[in-house]
Amino acid sequence: MNFHFLKNNFYPEIDWHTFLLGSEKWTFLPEVALRSLLMFLVILFSLRILGKRSVTQLSVFEMGVIIGLGSAAGDPMFYKDVGMLSGFMAFAVVISLYRFMTFLINSSDKVERALEGKPVYLAEHGKLNFTNFKKELIAHDEFFSLLRQRGVSHLGQVRLAIIETNGMVSLYYFSDEEVRWGLPILPHLYNKRQKRLPGAGPYACTRCGQVEDIKNNEEGQLCQVCQNDEWVLAIKSPRTV
Repeated sequence: MNFHFLKNNFYPEIDWHTFLLGSEKWTFLPEVALRSLLMFLVILFSLRILGKRSVTQLSVFEMGVIIGLGSAAGDPMFYKDVGMLSGFMAFAVVISLYRFMTFLINSSDKVERALEGKPVYLAEHGKLNFTNFKKELIAHDEFFSLLRQRGVSHLGQVRLAIIETNGMVSLYYFSDEEVRWGLPILPHLYNKRQKRLPGAGPYACTRCGQVEDIKNNEEGQLCQVCQNDEWVLAIKSPRTV
């Protein structure tokens, strides 16, 4: 085997200078440090202007602004041919647009709904709002996980579940005396779903949470709300936290 041929054609020597510095010289590194320091200070100043909001409180519109600022800060940090003034100008434009759009949002409900969306009811009175749930990009498993983290073991404990414009879920619960039969969302119970029911009793639809008192165990029982044919035995236990 011609190892010299393989080395020259498949394993060429690495140009470490280009690999580490690209087309720049070592003397450019202190300038990168200075550029990064200046852009970091600009980022801190810009975030101070945007207000005291945590990442979990950001709306889609505000998240877009943050991404835009990050992109505007990145290029001037390490591209020599991108001047610092260009980065400062990009920041000024993005922040000005943010302030202007915030003014429009506060002045018009239509603009607010267009840019930030609106809260959506995902669950009401112990079951999923099937129409709204289909419109939101959230899976059953993801939603049930959020509920379990808030101490919910079945949908019958939930009076209302609302997904806010920032993606957080607000929950309102039934009191212990008002808890209804509901779809269990604990994995070991939810995974017992089946089409042929073992006997009569209250069963919950695994797709929408509709609870029906089924009298027989014939296969092919369809949910009256979503036409699903998989069921799991409903439970009515109160919250324990």
